[in-house]
Amino acid sequence: MKKTILVIVLLLSVLAAPFQVPAQDKISVGVAANFISAFKEIAAAFEEQTGVKVEATFSSTGNLYSQIKNGAPYDVFLAADEKRPDLLHQEGLADGTFIYARGQAILWSADPNFCKAPTWREALKNDRIKKISIANPVTAPYGAAAKSALQKAGLWDALQSKLVNGQDIAQAFQYANTGAVDAGFCALSAAASREGKNGCYFSITEAPDIVQAGCVLKKTKNPKSAELFMAYLLGADAVKTKKKYGYR
Repeated sequence: MKKTILVIVLLLSVLAAPFQVPAQDKISVGVAANFISAFKEIAAAFEEQTGVKVEATFSSTGNLYSQIKNGAPYDVFLAADEKRPDLLHQEGLADGTFIYARGQAILWSADPNFCKAPTWREALKNDRIKKISIANPVTAPYGAAAKSALQKAGLWDALQSKLVNGQDIAQAFQYANTGAVDAGFCALSAAASREGKNGCYFSITEAPDIVQAGCVLKKTKNPKSAELFMAYLLGADAVKTKKKYGYR
């Protein structure tokens, strides 16, 4: 309920006033790696409409959280889970949190023949599959979701020798896209990218949906611009962009 109230209040306040910001205003945003493509489009449109410069750092949610705890000067944090923004709120580093997207983990391969198997589980059991990328389950929520699916399928222990850890979900996709691995656990948004459309993927119903939350940090030097960006991220134009990349 608190998240809903926060979002409604900010949306109403932004919609009630024109986009007026100081010249050369800018914000810094720590962004979960799965959201790279969608974020770049949204940030570019926001900059054009408002004149506010958006500088982004893309990494795993866990790494960004650690950076913020150690004093990184982000104005906004967009995580790939609810846990870290909630922790920042509890620790007094953020005023509140909001949900900006819901994502999904997939199993992607650059080889279209990979997806001829009846299920993703059968595809991974093929002896020709030697390496499989996965984002670090400790720091990357998409990696944690993939691990959960593998455990449910009874494959986690059996595939340990084949798993290649990426620092974040973007690196896991990079490994698969460049052929460094035979397949990779990625975000659905990767499949919607230009490179992702050249491969194939399995949806993984065993993996939990990824509820992605964010927060405006209390140390921000540009609270009005940060809140303006947050409201834009939840608005109709940004929603269309998010849907294009498979987010709900």
